[in-house]
Amino acid sequence: MDAGPEDMLYMRTLIANVVFVGEPGSDDWVLVDTGVYTFADNIADTAKKRFRSVQPRAIVLTHGHFDHVGSLADLLELWDVPVYAHEKELPYLTGKADYPEPDPTVGGGLMSQISPLYPRKGIDIGERAQALPDDGSIPVMPGWQWIHTPGHTEGHVSLFRESDRTLIAGDAFITVKQESALAVITQRAEIHGPPAYFTVEWDKAWASVKRLEALKPLFAVTGHGIPMFGEELEQGLARLARDFDKLAIPEHGRYVHHPAEV
Repeated sequence: MDAGPEDMLYMRTLIANVVFVGEPGSDDWVLVDTGVYTFADNIADTAKKRFRSVQPRAIVLTHGHFDHVGSLADLLELWDVPVYAHEKELPYLTGKADYPEPDPTVGGGLMSQISPLYPRKGIDIGERAQALPDDGSIPVMPGWQWIHTPGHTEGHVSLFRESDRTLIAGDAFITVKQESALAVITQRAEIHGPPAYFTVEWDKAWASVKRLEALKPLFAVTGHGIPMFGEELEQGLARLARDFDKLAIPEHGRYVHHPAEV
């Protein structure tokens, strides 16, 4: 595979990606994640140009951090659609819980240092928030399955399509060093662990990377960075899964316990 599937389009919203899944010109499409705040109109305009239907069948969230749900409320004013997420993310989408404090001491970059400024309070979208089915299916995405990939957040999920081994990884792993402002600006492509400043369970994060690497994806869109495919993806993900403790887990930090290999 030398390019992404025709039914997928990723769009960068300042520092985070959203993914449109559906054939161009179709009435049947889904939005995965909603990016940062103020991008609702950009997302809606892109959808109008790409699809016949002006609204998706649903929004699916990999998790509920601010840079993945920032435009959600505004989009729900435009679209009357359900929002699917893992059941463990629902408290953060219904105003019942806030995310743990970030750790500005990890990652060694400006994006980490300013992380205490990032919003971490839960949002409340009420009854539109729905739990993904226990069987791993996604009601609005036939042929896809959701995979529980905790570590970055308790209810983080990634999405996988077996037929062409396409992966939407969210922040389980990413293709840019998100802790570095320079790397974020230049979008230099490298496989990295999840954004360190918001990752709270490193042993689970490592197990999640191993689970995704075992799927042998051919094409991956991540929550941050550009899509990756082929040998670059295969080798980079294998290296991360093998050496996660050296490549991703910080030496010290609020949530760092240096577990034995999982």
